[in-house]
Amino acid sequence: MATPLVASLSVAAAAMGGRYLIQAWQAFKARPVVPRVRRFYPGGFEQQMTRREAALILGVREHAPLDKIKEAHRRAMVANHPDSGGSHYLASKINEAKDVFVGKLRGGSSMF
Repeated sequence: MATPLVASLSVAAAAMGGRYLIQAWQAFKARPVVPRVRRFYPGGFEQQMTRREAALILGVREHAPLDKIKEAHRRAMVANHPDSGGSHYLASKINEAKDVFVGKLRGGSSMF
């Protein structure tokens, strides 16, 4: 007599578990797609480079310590150096960004 009761309870539990899984899957499919890639700054360069723009170019915070700035500058220059196929324009902007942080602004803008 207990076997049909256990069997029916097992079937009911499996049905409820299946229903829960179907609802969870539908909720998972219905959620909005959020891209997991890093979003880049959409704008171009400003006429006079600011600390914010320099931070965006080097990929550091505006109040980063000097060693972080130098390390970010080195990484960016290795990737964009003109001798290894990089752009002269980007290299000058990277150097100008470092100069803004270090405080050695020459004339205000790059030569380009």
